[in-house]
Formats: sequence, structure tokens, C-alpha cells
Amino acid sequence: MSRARQTLEELETLSRTEEPEPREDRTGQMSVTSVDKDDDSLTLTLIADFAAPVEKVWQLWADPRRLERWWGPPTYPATVETHDLIPGGEVTYFMTGPEGDKHRGWWRVTSVAPPTSLEFTDGFADEEGTPDPTLPVTTVHVRLTRHGDGSRMELRSAFDTREKMEQLMTMGMEEGLQQAVGQMDDLLVG
Repeated sequence: MSRARQTLEELETLSRTEEPEPREDRTGQMSVTSVDKDDDSLTLTLIADFAAPVEKVWQLWADPRRLERWWGPPTYPATVETHDLIPGGEVTYFMTGPEGDKHRGWWRVTSVAPPTSLEFTDGFADEEGTPDPTLPVTTVHVRLTRHGDGSRMELRSAFDTREKMEQLMTMGMEEGLQQAVGQMDDLLVG
């Protein structure tokens, strides 16, 4: 079994067995307001509302040290190795599990318009950081808009095929994404 596949199975088990307490922002509302899996359009769309301006939410993507603090489930903190947030740029990172195990991932940035949008291809990597062709990749679209006194983030992941979508859903992608985004609230306070 490949290291990446073993990691995904561990994350899937974690997402099924450990339900974190919901995180609330200062207004008492959950940041993640909806998650929609659309089998027809092969997308997973997460909407989150924050009591912070768009520019502050953007910094959680644009600053690699801030990105590390929320990208990945709570028990798998990320370490960003490269962070080149320009079209054609790359972001590489690894997540460290509770037992010290490391799991790598990558982004290929396709478009960026600070502070409102970002698009990238997201995938898994092997132990050397090389993209793992045996696991699915997704195209991620992030859009930030002003919403009331704060901001709204729409994060849409698009899949190539229904099979690849189902493979990532089985691995716990939906739960992991909700847990990761749920960590953003604490970083926006203050």
C-alpha cells in the first residue's frame, strides 16, 4: 500500500471516529454555513461566513505561516515548504500526524486575483514531494466576497470523474475540509 493511500485511510478513520466540537465565531454563528456535494456537476462546494473583512480572510491563504495554522484537519497540522501564489506558481506542504507521520501535498496555481479569488489544482505527493499519479487531483476555486458586516468564502472543488469524486469522499474529504475551514475563525479574531 502506498504511503499516501495509507495516510488517506488514516484520515478517513479519523473523520469517522472523532467529531470535533463545532467552532463558532464571535457572533455565535458557525463559520461553515453549507456544504453541497453535486453529483451532476462533479463538485463539492463549501460556504463559510466570517466576521472579518475579505482582506483579512485572504491573508489566511496568502501568508504561508497563517495557511499552516488551518490547512488540514486539527490533528494533522500543515507545514508549508514553498508558497508561490502566482499563476504557474506552486505551493508544497506536508501534514504531520499524531504519531509524527508526514503526508505531502501540492497545489499548482492557475489564477489569482488578490484579495478575492484563487484557483489551483490540488493533489497528493509521495514521500519525496513528487505528485502521486495514483490518487485523484481536484481543481479548487476560492472566491471571497463581502457579506453583511463580514465576508463569505466559497470554496468549490471540481472532480474529473464521478469515480474520483467518490474516492475522495470515501477518504473523508468533506469532513476534513469542514474541520480545516472550522479552524479559520480563531485566526481571524483580533
